[in-house]
Amino acid sequence: MKYVAEKFLTLIITLFIVSLLAFLAFQVIPGDPTTKMLGTEATQEAVAALRAELGLDKPVPVRYWNWLTAFLTGDMGTSYSYHMPVGEMLSEKLTITAILTILSFAFTVILSIPLGILAGSVRSKSLDWLITAFDQVVMSIPSFFIGILACFLFGIVFRLFTPGNFVSYTQDWGACIAYLLFPALSIAIPRIAMTVKMLRGAILNELGQDYVRTAQSRGNSRRAILQRHVLQNALIPVITFLAVSAAEIMTGSIIIEQVFTIPGVGRLLLASISNRDFPVVQAIVVILAAWIVVVNFVADLLYQLVDPRIRLR
Repeated sequence: MKYVAEKFLTLIITLFIVSLLAFLAFQVIPGDPTTKMLGTEATQEAVAALRAELGLDKPVPVRYWNWLTAFLTGDMGTSYSYHMPVGEMLSEKLTITAILTILSFAFTVILSIPLGILAGSVRSKSLDWLITAFDQVVMSIPSFFIGILACFLFGIVFRLFTPGNFVSYTQDWGACIAYLLFPALSIAIPRIAMTVKMLRGAILNELGQDYVRTAQSRGNSRRAILQRHVLQNALIPVITFLAVSAAEIMTGSIIIEQVFTIPGVGRLLLASISNRDFPVVQAIVVILAAWIVVVNFVADLLYQLVDPRIRLR
C-alpha cells in the first residue's frame, strides 16, 4: 500500500510540474496572441481591451491559478482562433487519437508477444539470425516513413483505402476503424520489433538461469519450463516497456496524423502552435503529459503485481 501511495504522490507532483511548465512556456514565447487576432495595425486601445478580456493583463501567478482551477473543473478555456470552448474542440479529435492509440497498442501486444516467445524459444541458428536481422532493420525505420510507404503501397498501388479520405466515427464506425488500421500498423511496427527483441533477450537470459537447469534435471520438458517459469519472469521487463510504448504511441500519432491526414489532436496541436492559440496548445500538452504519467503509473502497479520482490520491499 505504501508503494502505491508513493507512486500516486509522484503522479500528482509530476502532473502539477507539467501543468506549470506548460503554462509558463507559452508566457515566454515571442509573440502576442492579441496581435495575431487583431492584426498588426490594431490600436493600442483595442489591444489593451482584448488583453483585459482574455485575462492577459493579470500577473502570471494569478493567470496560472485561474487557468489551473478552471482546468480541473473541466473548463479548458476558449480558443483564441476559433472562439469556442477548447473542450468542445478536443472531444471528437481526442476520441480519434484515442482510437488510433488503442489500435496501435493492440497490434503491438497481439503481434509482439507471440513473435517474441517464438524468437526466444527457437533453436535454429539460421532462423534466430534472420529474426535478429529483421528486427534491427525494422527498428531503424521511423514510423512516419512506414506510413508514407503504406500510403503509397496500400493506398495508391493496391487501392485498399483512399489517402486523405478519412471518415469520422460520428459518421461510420466501421469506415473509421478501417481507415485507421494502416496508420495504427505504421506506428506499431517499430515497437513490435523492439518488444520482440526485448522479450527474446529476456527469455534467453532466463533460460540460462540455475532454476531452469534444476527444472530440467527433474524431468520437466522445455515447453513446460517456458510456460510455468521462464515466461512469467521474462515478461516482467516487457510489461514496463509495453507501458512506455503505450505512452509513446499517443505522442507518436501526432506525426502519423499528418501523413494520413487524420483530424486528431496532432494536427490541431501543430495548427494551434502556428496560430499562437495558447489555450488549445496548453490543454493538449497537459492531456498528453497526463496520459504518459498515468500510463506509467499503471505500469508500476502491474510491475508490482508481477514481480513479488517489489511487494517485499
